[in-house]
Amino acid sequence: QVQLVESGGGLVQAGGSLRLSCAVSGRTFRDYAMGWFRQAPGKEREFVATINWSGAITSHADSVKGRFTISRDNAKNTVYLQMNSLKPEDTAVYYCARGIGSGYTRERSEYDYWGQGTQVTVSS
Repeated sequence: QVQLVESGGGLVQAGGSLRLSCAVSGRTFRDYAMGWFRQAPGKEREFVATINWSGAITSHADSVKGRFTISRDNAKNTVYLQMNSLKPEDTAVYYCARGIGSGYTRERSEYDYWGQGTQVTVSS
């Protein structure tokens, strides 16, 4: 059974920073791509960032490019999302997810395991 547990969310002022973590159970973490998505109230869940199995290749949504950075530590079975220069429009529940393969992907349908989410609230 694969389990994903996010942490690190909270309330921050605009311009501030947060680092989200996602701990993944299981011995095969290093074999899979990982991703971060977010969902604001009344909106669809949207892609934020993805990373391939080794961490060598990443991709970020245009809305967060230059402000957010995805990374992973395969020795710790953990994926991170460093969020800088936060804006009120970044307010959402953030979810990590495990890809169905090793290559990075922006497509929700290509992720099979999801965490429970962590709330990020950015005040203006």
